[in-house]
Amino acid sequence: MTPTPEQVHNRIAMLRAERGISRRELAEALGVHYQTVGYLERGEYSPSLHLALRLARYFEVPVEVVFSLEEFPRLGS
Repeated sequence: MTPTPEQVHNRIAMLRAERGISRRELAEALGVHYQTVGYLERGEYSPSLHLALRLARYFEVPVEVVFSLEEFPRLGS
């Protein structure tokens, strides 16, 4: 049996929504294609360490606020 890679969970969409930022605006600020932001949000792509740190810096939060190896608890739970 082949081991499955661990999924990296993130709060990018929530952080964007809180700040009223579009995927395209975030992508331009980070210097990536806007589709990359969508892939990240859906968990279809795990960011490089460099990109993860840039995202955390952009949102002015620790990287652990944006990314986790465990699912984030649902809001209001």
